[in-house]
Amino acid sequence: MKSVFSLFFLLCLFVTLNSQTLSSPSGQVSMNFKLLSNGVPSYEVSYKNKAVIKTSTLGLELMGNVGKNEFSTEVKKDNGEKEKNSLLSNFEIVNTVKSSFDETWQPVWGETKDIRNHYNEMALTLRQTTTDRTIILRFRAFDEGVGFRYEFPLQKNLTYFTIKEEHTQFAMAGDHTAFWIPGDYDSQEYDFTTSKLSEIRGQMSKAFTPNASQTSFSPTGVQTSLMMKTADGLYLNLHEAALINYACMHLNLDDKNMVFETWLTPDANGTKGHMQTPCQSPWRTIMVSDDARDILASKMTLNLNDPCKIKDPSWIKPVKYIGVWWEMITGKSEWSYTYDAPSIKLGVTDYTKLKPHGKHGANTEKVKKYIDFASKNGFDAVLVEGWNIGWEDWFGNAKDHVFDFVTPYPDFNVDEIQAYAKSKNVKMVMHHESSSSVRNYERYLDTAYTFMKEHGYNAVKSGYVGDILPIGEYHYSQWTNNHYQYAIEKAAEYKIMVNAHEAVRPTGICRTWPNLIGNESARGTEYQAFGGSKPNHVTILPFTRLLGGPMDYTPGIFEMDISKLNPNNKSWVNSTIANQLALYVTMYSPLQMAADLPENYERFPDAFQFIKDVAIDWDETKYLEAEPGQFITIARKAKGKGNWFVGNVAGNDGHTSQLTFDFLDAGKTYIATVYSDTPETNYKTNPQAYSIQKGVVDSKTKLTLKSVPAGGYAISVIEADKDAVKGMKRLGKK
Repeated sequence: MKSVFSLFFLLCLFVTLNSQTLSSPSGQVSMNFKLLSNGVPSYEVSYKNKAVIKTSTLGLELMGNVGKNEFSTEVKKDNGEKEKNSLLSNFEIVNTVKSSFDETWQPVWGETKDIRNHYNEMALTLRQTTTDRTIILRFRAFDEGVGFRYEFPLQKNLTYFTIKEEHTQFAMAGDHTAFWIPGDYDSQEYDFTTSKLSEIRGQMSKAFTPNASQTSFSPTGVQTSLMMKTADGLYLNLHEAALINYACMHLNLDDKNMVFETWLTPDANGTKGHMQTPCQSPWRTIMVSDDARDILASKMTLNLNDPCKIKDPSWIKPVKYIGVWWEMITGKSEWSYTYDAPSIKLGVTDYTKLKPHGKHGANTEKVKKYIDFASKNGFDAVLVEGWNIGWEDWFGNAKDHVFDFVTPYPDFNVDEIQAYAKSKNVKMVMHHESSSSVRNYERYLDTAYTFMKEHGYNAVKSGYVGDILPIGEYHYSQWTNNHYQYAIEKAAEYKIMVNAHEAVRPTGICRTWPNLIGNESARGTEYQAFGGSKPNHVTILPFTRLLGGPMDYTPGIFEMDISKLNPNNKSWVNSTIANQLALYVTMYSPLQMAADLPENYERFPDAFQFIKDVAIDWDETKYLEAEPGQFITIARKAKGKGNWFVGNVAGNDGHTSQLTFDFLDAGKTYIATVYSDTPETNYKTNPQAYSIQKGVVDSKTKLTLKSVPAGGYAISVIEADKDAVKGMKRLGKK
C-alpha cells in the first residue's frame, strides 16, 4: 500500500512539474501548458470554462546554419543515432516565472486617449535534453485573450539557425464559421469568404481572385487576422503581434481534425527565417469573447508591441486629405505622361522631346485646383500620384532601376506647387511607388526623403505593386518585412510619416513607430473601381485587418457608377452615400482620405459636410453594436472636445438600430445631424438617396435608425448651449 501511495505521489509530482496554468486578471480566460509524451510542448485555452483551443503542440523545425552550409535536417548524437535538428520534442521544464503587469499608456494618436495594458504572464524555460538547447515560451493572458511567443536566449548550442517551418498549432473546438481570405505570400487584397472551416477547401478556388502579384500555397491555407464564430456564440480571432525580423504567419488547416498550423512565408531559397540569438518570434494571439464588441475594442495587439521608440513624436499629426488618385484608379486620367516611350531609362530618356498624351493626371494646373479645394474645405493635405518620371513601363517588367523618386514630369512644377500649397496652408503628401523593386527603393531612400523635406512634404504613401525584386522574394517574407521596417525607421529619422500600401499586414508596430500612420494591406476602396467589393466587406474588416492597425481604406465615394467617370469602366461601387460617410467612424484611421473627385462632392454639399466635420483623432470610443459580416455601430468622442461622431455600416441584410445616446455626458445638450439611408435607398439602383435630420439630443435620447443592405448612417453630435438649441426640435424619444 505504501509503495502504491508513493507511486501515486510521484505521478502527481511529475504531472505538476510538467503542467502549468495561467489565468487572465478577471479569470475568464485561462490557458494550460503541459509537456506531452516525449517532451512535446503543448497548450490549451478556455474562456469561461469553455474550450477555445484544444490540446495544441508547439515548436519549430530547423535547418542548421545556412552561413556554414549546414542544410542537413539531422544531427548526430554522441551515441551515433540521428535526431531531427528541431525544437519540437525532448523538452523538460527547468524554470517557471509568473508575474502580473498593469499600466495605462497614451498613444500618439488612436481610438482612445488612454490604453490599459493589463495581463498575467508565465515564462517557461525549456531545455531540450538531447541537444542542451534552451527556449523560453512566454505566455500573456489578457481578459480578451492570450498571446505567446518563442524566445531564444544567447547560448552555446543555438546561435545562428535557419527555420524550416514553425509548427505552432491552434486546434479548434468545432467546425466554426470563419471570415477568411486565401493564404497568399504576396497579396491580402481579397474579398472575405464566409463559410464553415470544413468548407474552406471547396470555396478556395472562387475565393482566390486575380491580382497583380499573388502566390498561394494550400487549398486550406488562410491569412490572419482570422475571425471565427462558434456554434455556441463565442467570437474567436487568430493573429500575430510585433512582426519584427520574422516571416509573416499564415494558417494551414487540417480540415479532417480542425487543426490550424502556422505556415511561414518563405524567402527566395525556400527557407523561412534566418535567426541569430538572442531573438524571438512575433506573438501568436488568440482573442475570444462572447460579445463581438470586445474583439473590436481589444488593444491586445498594440499592447504586445514595444512602447514608442521615437523620443519626441510631437511632429506626428493625424491627416485628413484629398488627392489626385481616384481619377487614375477609375481610368479617367493616367499616371503616365506619354505613349511615345515604351521603354524608359532614367537619366537617358528626354521627356521634353516626347509628345504628352494629354491624360496625365499629375499636372500643375490640376494639382492647384485640388489644393484650392482642400484649403476651402479644411483638409490638411493633398496626395498626388504619377508626378515622377517612369510610369510608362513601370509594371510587370522585372525592372530594377524603375523610379528615382525625385524627378518630376515636365508638366509638374515641384517648386511652384510647394509655394502654392504653403500659401494655402495645405501640406503635400508624397507618393513613392517602388514597383516592388526593393533594392532600388532602398538605394534612393535617403535621397528621396531629403527631397521631401526640402520641398515641404512630411508624409509619404509608398507602394509595392507587382512581384518583389530581387526575383523570387515575396511580399511577406522575413527579408521583405525587414525592408518595410527599415523604411519606417529611416523615415522617422527624417520626421516623415509613412502610409505603406501592398506591404505586410500590420501587427501593432504603429505603437512602437507611430509615424506609421496608415497601411493599405487589404482590399481597399480602389477595388470598387475594379469590379466592386462585396456589400458586407466593411462589416468584416474591423474584425480582421484593423486589429493590427489603421487602414488607409480611402472612403468617401459619392458617385457609384464608375462609367460616368470613364465610359470604358463598368464597375459599380457597392455602397450607399450614407454608408460611405459612416466609414469615417467605423474604419478607424488617423489618416483619412476623401477619395472622390471634388466635383462629386460639390454635387452633394450637405452630405459632404459630414466628411468636413468628422474628427480623425479620438479621446474615447464606444462599440455600440457588432456582428461580423452583418453590422457595426461605433461612437467616438473627438480629441480634446465634447463632440461625438457615430457610424453604422450594414451588410447584405441591412440593419435596424435602436440607438441610445447614453454615451453622452448627462445633463448636457447636443445638436445631432443624422445622415441616413431612406426607404427608397438601394445600393444598386438608388445609392445616392439619403436623408438628413437635425435636432436636439441628450444622454437619454433614443432613435430608431434603419440601414439598407450595404447602407448605414452617420451622426455628428456637437455640444451646444441652451441658446444654440432654442427653437430646435428634439430628435427621437426619451
